[in-house]
Amino acid sequence: MTKYNDILRLQSQGMSNRSIASICSCSRNTVASVLERAKLKTISWPFDNPLSDKELHELLFPEKVYGSNQRMPDCEYIHNELAKSGVTLTLLWEEYCESCRLNNEIPYMYSQFRRYYINYAQKTKATMRLKRKPGELMEVDWAGDPLFITDSVTGERIPAYLYVAVLSSSQYAYVEAFLSQNQENWINAHLHTFEFFGGCTRIIVPDNLKTGVIRSGKYDDPIINRVYNEMADHYGTAIVPARVRRPKDKPNAEGTVGFLTTWIIAKLRNYKFFSIQELNEVIWENLRKFNEKPFQKKPGSRLSAFLSEEKVFLLPLPASPYELATWIKATVPNDYHIIADRMHYSVPYEYIRHEVDVRVTSKTVEVFYSNHRIASHVRLHGLPEQRSTVPEHMPENHRQYLIWNAEAFIDWATKVGPSAAIVMKSIISYYRVEQQSYRSCRSLVNLGDKYSLERLEAACSKALLYTPHPSLKNIRTILKTGHDKLTENAIAASGTSKAKKEPSGGFVRGSDYYGGGHRD
Repeated sequence: MTKYNDILRLQSQGMSNRSIASICSCSRNTVASVLERAKLKTISWPFDNPLSDKELHELLFPEKVYGSNQRMPDCEYIHNELAKSGVTLTLLWEEYCESCRLNNEIPYMYSQFRRYYINYAQKTKATMRLKRKPGELMEVDWAGDPLFITDSVTGERIPAYLYVAVLSSSQYAYVEAFLSQNQENWINAHLHTFEFFGGCTRIIVPDNLKTGVIRSGKYDDPIINRVYNEMADHYGTAIVPARVRRPKDKPNAEGTVGFLTTWIIAKLRNYKFFSIQELNEVIWENLRKFNEKPFQKKPGSRLSAFLSEEKVFLLPLPASPYELATWIKATVPNDYHIIADRMHYSVPYEYIRHEVDVRVTSKTVEVFYSNHRIASHVRLHGLPEQRSTVPEHMPENHRQYLIWNAEAFIDWATKVGPSAAIVMKSIISYYRVEQQSYRSCRSLVNLGDKYSLERLEAACSKALLYTPHPSLKNIRTILKTGHDKLTENAIAASGTSKAKKEPSGGFVRGSDYYGGGHRD
């Protein structure tokens, strides 16, 4: 508000308007306007009775004073509504203005509206929940000092790192020890936290550790670890990492780490544990006492505040928990099978020589190209070098080769004719292993495509006249020479003509050759 008392007092001391404006932190126009109105109203310093700046404002500028129909905002209602998810002070001010217009009342401007509420919150010592709404934030971090597990054989002390998660509104906490701070333990810690709380918050605030955040710049958007971001999407939450070297962005986690350093780490410093399970059981017992400990400056405890104020605002858990995945990169080879954990999985042959992303879980293997899934397989277990092939991923000629087997070959030959079926069965039975005959069977099918099915059936019939077990070579020779086209009469005539051309007598050596003659 304008300092009317100071303006009139300084003017009575003979100071210039420029000096008065500088001292009172207002413009020279404001000073001139106040002095002109005071002259018209015959108001001068000193006053007979002390007047406040507000009273002088009403005397000097009565036209600027709102009438009696200006409605004060309901600060208690505003405070209760701000605790609800998605409700902001700007939204409540817009609703307040709309209500005033419907009732022919004059609303306050947003700045006044906000000032009245802040004054109310400060006077009543109420906590402003603009940034700590129930079910909105969960802060997570690793505690700085580790606990230790003793190896029962060697006596070596193995460090165990403490994971801490805190709900910002109720201060309800979860703690668990892990043998390392790798990504698998980081993800599992979050899954165990969601199960412990019975839900998850809308925002998770981690530190800038590499298992959660790849890069976080001052002005650029942070780049979240792919697996961590995938886990957040599965639970419908969002990752908003704290700024680098800004611990006040997650004060609850930092404060809880300090408390737990006394309640757990310091308390268990002289104990010996021989397994991580044994350590966690003791940690959870101390955690239960920590959450049930009464607050010092307000009624209740972390547990009671969680149950009464925050639990109902948590997002429900999905039907199935998130399954930890590992991402690897691979280039599709010429046999269109990528390798994951020493197993081979097919992808569409169109992606040969392209780089793809492979997502591996305990049950599935999925292949992505440009963030689009192009293949999915049930993960293979057991002996290495197993293959999982989807026929649709194969080229057409490879697919045709794959669908042929003994039954398919015999069915095809049966449709050609009875002789072709007998020959096909003979070829298959000739080999000790069925798969060894597939090449010959496929060649017989190709002969049908080359010479027609009618000629193939005739050639098979002709071959069966000579032998009960004709080979593929016999069939090919008959078709090549055209013997399948000759009738029985033509064959007989051909045999007669050959007989006529042969000499009537045989070749004999004579008696001289056997010693009957004279030798000189």
